[in-house]
Amino acid sequence: MLDAIRWDTDLIRRYDLAGPRYTSYPTAVQFDATIGSFDLFHALRESRKALRPLSLYVHVPFCANICYYCACNKVITKDRGRAHAYLQRLEQEIQLIACHLDPTQKVEQLHFGGGTPTFLSHDELRQLMAQLRKHFNLLDDDSGDYGIEIDPREADWSTMGLLRELGFNRVSIGLQDLDPAVQRAVNRLQSLEETRAVIDAARTLQFRSINIDLIYGLPRQTPDNFARTVEEVIALQPDRLSVFNYAHLPERFMPQRRINSNELPTPAQKLEMLQRTIEQLTAAGYRYIGMDHFALPDDELAIAQEESTLQRNFQGYTTHGHCDLIGLGVSAISQIGDLYSQNSSDLNHYQNALATSQLATSRGLLCNADDRVRRAVIQQLICRFSLEFAEIEQAFNIDFRGYFGELWPQLQTMAKDGLIELDNDRITVLPAGRLLVRSVCMVFDRYLEQQNRERFSKVI
Repeated sequence: MLDAIRWDTDLIRRYDLAGPRYTSYPTAVQFDATIGSFDLFHALRESRKALRPLSLYVHVPFCANICYYCACNKVITKDRGRAHAYLQRLEQEIQLIACHLDPTQKVEQLHFGGGTPTFLSHDELRQLMAQLRKHFNLLDDDSGDYGIEIDPREADWSTMGLLRELGFNRVSIGLQDLDPAVQRAVNRLQSLEETRAVIDAARTLQFRSINIDLIYGLPRQTPDNFARTVEEVIALQPDRLSVFNYAHLPERFMPQRRINSNELPTPAQKLEMLQRTIEQLTAAGYRYIGMDHFALPDDELAIAQEESTLQRNFQGYTTHGHCDLIGLGVSAISQIGDLYSQNSSDLNHYQNALATSQLATSRGLLCNADDRVRRAVIQQLICRFSLEFAEIEQAFNIDFRGYFGELWPQLQTMAKDGLIELDNDRITVLPAGRLLVRSVCMVFDRYLEQQNRERFSKVI
């Protein structure tokens, strides 16, 4: 079993820097408009030749109500009819993409995100899943990882029954905080009873995994009231928990301008919230997977981490990183071989492109040889908390110490400070450094010095 993480306040204060979350390397900040639909078609053909398995991500951008903290690509509307035109274009995209793939390529992973995917009516969800099954090789034996994000205010027992019938077996539930004062401050009123009802339905209907999202650092949160939320959530016994640090960036995300910055907790209070949350979850038997994620010991992510098979992509930590990821919908990102491509984030641009039978690819990146090396390094560090130099050397025919020689002084400083253990064969992220693994990864990020750090959240 991996050692428990160790809290070191001094280390956290020194290394709590702003930086990427490394759901990809290079990160989406490096994407540019030189990548278009031709590049995507070429990558799809290569995927078809290799018969690689697939992971599908479907973005449903609509929400009936705005949450002030949200930084997702979404459309706030009470008009449920707005989904109709979007679904028409989404179905066109499904057809355009699928015809470049082999019908035998299995979809091992499927995820609906948003927005609020259950903004769609039952009939619309049925139709969308029917289109996906028609054009892609979705599994029928419940062995795939088919997940969907759920807002308990938008779902009931009948919704959960429909989702199970359609093939979903994992749910991720947005909760954020249970304190009414905090909920009012971020315009997300959601009772414990609503959340519990959805979880009870998921368990009764034999969904395989339940994840709950929490956020610390929201207005009117205190270490004590957030600890009460965590205590209530532990009682619900989710298989996984995501505990995110709220990044207040009102200059970038307009809804956040409605948050009273005077009501935000201090940095010291945020640190205390995180420390107490880690203590509570560890005492309840949860393992720290990394990057805000916790899981019970028998969860697939915890097992994959133990077996050094855990991976990370735009869907977060995953056991399906070997799949080609195809993003469908406005703003969705694909990762196919060495190509990253992203659809337009503007709903009108997305719909107009597909109305003329053109893909809505607006930007992306094709990894070069150096990107591939650094991507593998960062992937190992962030998923295993260790890096074996020999594996990188064999995979890329390089001498690790020679290739990264200019980074050695930074790594030696981190070793002296107790973040990592550094020797001639490997880097090991120590228990005190695991919360700060992003900072270790940032050493290997060739692009970081060229980027505006204000675009990123802090590590803690």
